[in-house]
Amino acid sequence: MTNQHTSLFARLTSVLADESRTPLYKRFASAIKDAVREGVLVHEEILPGEREFSQSLGISRITVRKAMDELEKDGVVFRSRGYGTQICSQFEYSLKEPKGLSQQAVLRGKKPDTVWINKSKIRCTAEIAEKLGLSSGSDVWQLKRIRYVDQQAVSVEESWVSTQLIADADDIGISLYDYFREQQILPVKSQSRVSARMPDEALQKQIALPANVPVLVIKQLALDAQGNPLEYSISYCRSDMYVFIAE
Repeated sequence: MTNQHTSLFARLTSVLADESRTPLYKRFASAIKDAVREGVLVHEEILPGEREFSQSLGISRITVRKAMDELEKDGVVFRSRGYGTQICSQFEYSLKEPKGLSQQAVLRGKKPDTVWINKSKIRCTAEIAEKLGLSSGSDVWQLKRIRYVDQQAVSVEESWVSTQLIADADDIGISLYDYFREQQILPVKSQSRVSARMPDEALQKQIALPANVPVLVIKQLALDAQGNPLEYSISYCRSDMYVFIAE
């Protein structure tokens, strides 16, 4: 065991020693996710091999393998033959359900954050009005922010929401969808379109993006169970850090 992973093994030993009906491999996977969220494990860090985990923790290699299968499925680790298992620098984001980036990040053992660029009330354009089912010139909140996962900027997002759904935009913290849930507003489905383009200079600076890396442009409309539009957003995402899942 290397000094680098001493705290990880101590954490795993404690978690696996607890009396619980939860299977060992699920507790193992959960502990790895917590370690990523808390910064004990960082992007692209190489994990110990199955044999080292098995011998040091006194568990079977099958248990370790099942935990790694689950972590890989959730986008927390990436495995390659001859190179090992590393903490994944890419973030899997589902386009199927509008859970919001923050909730999806937490579910994958990652830590989300937001830096707000703008929260302002404006009169919407005809295009935004059409998306939200409003009259042209209606008041909407324009919300623009830089999204972070594990302290790394991954996207710039601009969205528009009717003022009927948000009384005061300053009440929104890291997550718009957390605010929605607090107000009993429930996005349940989304319509998404994905395209790619090269970033402009302003976007490069905002998310520290190399000039030769394209951005994925995600235009998404979130709807409630009755099909009423709740939010229209345009996100500019680092193509080297996002993996979009549609199923």
